[in-house]
Amino acid sequence: MQLKPGDKAPSFTAADQDGNVHSLKDYKGKKVVLYFYPKDNTETCIKEACNLRDNYALLQKKDIVVLGVSLDDEKSHKKFEKKFSLPFTLLADPEKKIINHYGVWAEKFFMGRYFMGTLRTTFLINEKGKIDHIIEKVVSKDHAAQILEAWGIVL
Repeated sequence: MQLKPGDKAPSFTAADQDGNVHSLKDYKGKKVVLYFYPKDNTETCIKEACNLRDNYALLQKKDIVVLGVSLDDEKSHKKFEKKFSLPFTLLADPEKKIINHYGVWAEKFFMGRYFMGTLRTTFLINEKGKIDHIIEKVVSKDHAAQILEAWGIVL
C-alpha cells in the first residue's frame, strides 16, 4: 500500500537515542516531521540532520516536532546526536517496522549497483494524525525550508 496525503499516518512505537519510547499518538495536537534517512554519519544524512538542527528553533516556534528514523540502533543514534549536537529525536528501527509501515524500504541504485535500502523521504503529519505532505525529493542542505514551504508556513 502506497501512502498518500490525506491518509491516516501509520502508528508506531520505537526507542530513541536515549532509550525513551515514543509513539505517534504521543504527538497528537502537534505537527510532526517524520523523516527517514539511510544511515547515521554519512555525508548526505549529516547535511540533512544539520540543516534541521540549524533551523530547529524556527520549527519549534511553529510547534513542529522533528523525528528522524533510520535502521541504526540507539547507540549509533546517540553518537550521531552527540557528534553533531542534534536537538531532536532519532528513532531506532533496526527491524524495519516503521520503515516498512511507511513504505520507504525499496530498491536503490548507487555507484553502479542495485541494493535494498531506506528511501530518503519525509512525511508531514498534521495535528490530527493525517499525512499532509510527503517529500520524496529531499534537498538535504535545505530540508527545513522544504518542510515550511510544504506546510505553507511563511517566515
